[in-house]
Amino acid sequence: MHVPLLDLKKQYQSIKPEIDKAIQDVLDSGSFILGENVRLLEEEIAAFTGVKLAVGVASGTDALELSLMALGIGQGDEVITTPFTFIATAEAICAVGAKPVFCDIKLDDYNIDPKEVRKKISKKTKAIIPVHLYGHPCRMDELLEIAKEYNLKVIEDCAQAIGSEYKGKKVGSFGDCGAFSFFPSKNLGAYGDGGIAVTSNKELADKMRILRVHGAVDKYHHSFKGRNSRLDELQAAILRVKLKYLDKWNEARRKNAAIYNKLFLKTGLEKKLVLPKELPDCKHTYHVYAVRSKKRDKLQEFLKTQGVATLMHYPIPIHIEEVYKYLGYKKGDFPNAELVASTIISLPMYPELKEEEIEYVVEAIKRFYNSIS
Repeated sequence: MHVPLLDLKKQYQSIKPEIDKAIQDVLDSGSFILGENVRLLEEEIAAFTGVKLAVGVASGTDALELSLMALGIGQGDEVITTPFTFIATAEAICAVGAKPVFCDIKLDDYNIDPKEVRKKISKKTKAIIPVHLYGHPCRMDELLEIAKEYNLKVIEDCAQAIGSEYKGKKVGSFGDCGAFSFFPSKNLGAYGDGGIAVTSNKELADKMRILRVHGAVDKYHHSFKGRNSRLDELQAAILRVKLKYLDKWNEARRKNAAIYNKLFLKTGLEKKLVLPKELPDCKHTYHVYAVRSKKRDKLQEFLKTQGVATLMHYPIPIHIEEVYKYLGYKKGDFPNAELVASTIISLPMYPELKEEEIEYVVEAIKRFYNSIS
């Protein structure tokens, strides 16, 4: 049996007539940039997230960057975030001229540790970017309390967590801004790059709308140093179709995660692996189903021979990436992030994944541990 990490073709086939019609309608309209579908998607995403406004942009990275720009964060400022995330989080901070300041994560949800955040605050700190990693929400009440105490902005990196909830509220609705990615592999994925920033602050949304079109208030009247970052009309049309199924797909992911957990417990593999947790007051959407293993590298090699695709999200913490050497961090600075990075492995996870495929993956892992015992 071959079990892919994800299968985008299956999802497309399940809604093919609707997707094909949406694409054809855009082609027939002749409107390809910032058209009706972008406007409607912005309204629909805002309503889904529980905020007032949304601004479609070219990628999740741009959603972070334009949020920072709109909040006036730039040269000489510091932004606290996690070193255990995709590099785009730090990249956006650097792109506006600010300095990323890293702090360690918690081992239960792999998200930023609020107690560590407090230790990193300086006179230059202007914002916190918590990342809802793998689809598990951060401890937003603690982070918001810190932000209020120190007058800091909060930009939620929701790239992996659309639909996730903390205490009954959707991620992206807690901070000043929320940034979402529509990269094809995401729970709500486009057929190319795309992203969206959400906020309930009209001034911020208006500023981001200007920034995404070269800083132009009106055509050829440029009030700010902006950029070209627009969500394509074709992608917006596709996303509008898929958004209708997002809750159903997220529930399917949660069901598949529960099957994994049940089978791991049944086989006793929870003694060999660290399974993902869903903390109280949290709704996990399992963009990634990741386990930790002390034999991670050998396990990955074995699973490949068994036809099981895996990936590591993320094997190198950002603070020890070559590009950020100038920040002066070293190995050992963030032990939790480094421990997780050296042991984490992502298993197949997508809504269309079948129970027998999950059973096969678990049995393959069981064979691996039997072979080395």
